[in-house]
Amino acid sequence: MTELIVHASGYKIEPMVQSEKMREEFSTRLAQACIKAGIEEHGRGVIIAKRLGVTPKAVSKWLNAESMPRRDKMSELASFLGVDLYWLQFGDESRDASISNVIPVVGVPTDYRSEFPVISSVVAGMWTEAIEPYHLEEIDTYLPTTERVSERSFWLEVKGDSMTSGSGISFPSGTMILVDPEIEPESGKLVVAKLTDVNEATFKQLIIDAGQKFLKPLNPSYPIMPINGNCKIIGVVKDAKLKLF
Repeated sequence: MTELIVHASGYKIEPMVQSEKMREEFSTRLAQACIKAGIEEHGRGVIIAKRLGVTPKAVSKWLNAESMPRRDKMSELASFLGVDLYWLQFGDESRDASISNVIPVVGVPTDYRSEFPVISSVVAGMWTEAIEPYHLEEIDTYLPTTERVSERSFWLEVKGDSMTSGSGISFPSGTMILVDPEIEPESGKLVVAKLTDVNEATFKQLIIDAGQKFLKPLNPSYPIMPINGNCKIIGVVKDAKLKLF
């Protein structure tokens, strides 16, 4: 399977960040840090989970290279294990891999979060209506991005063919899109919206013409939908991943 990234902001395709390798290398460093901290392999998941206030299942995924902690938990994990945060999250190929002498690289924005949760279209519909509409530790899947987006961003899977186009930019069913709720929606932007009479979020292009707003599918077979107070724009799409088999 080959994965490509489609940058919605610039409509270009480039090779995907090797997130699987990232997770594998992180799990190796995590195991090394646990050994240094004197935490034996048996019971690691429970010990770390209790200290960080997460589920043992979440820690198990970290240890087995299935996912990585979000930024705040990564910081707590590094502090608990007594290792450098940058080393734990990114590694340091320019130095010896031993934990004892790891030094952060100057100028690297370690407060930048690069992986975001994959959520359902139902959860997306209420994303901005509550501070914490779900428990992040219960999310099984996180995907990386090279785009600069807000902490409240999330990935959503495209369903149906309304955004599939025969020419130009296209988002076939199954494409993963990264949505940022803190970007101001403008005409021409690709957005995720929620209609008042629909329980799920929908993905369309926002068109504003003479004060009237529309949600436009990229597939010409689908009609343009006018919106007049019956729609809430959840966020603007900043990135997308297209899987090619």
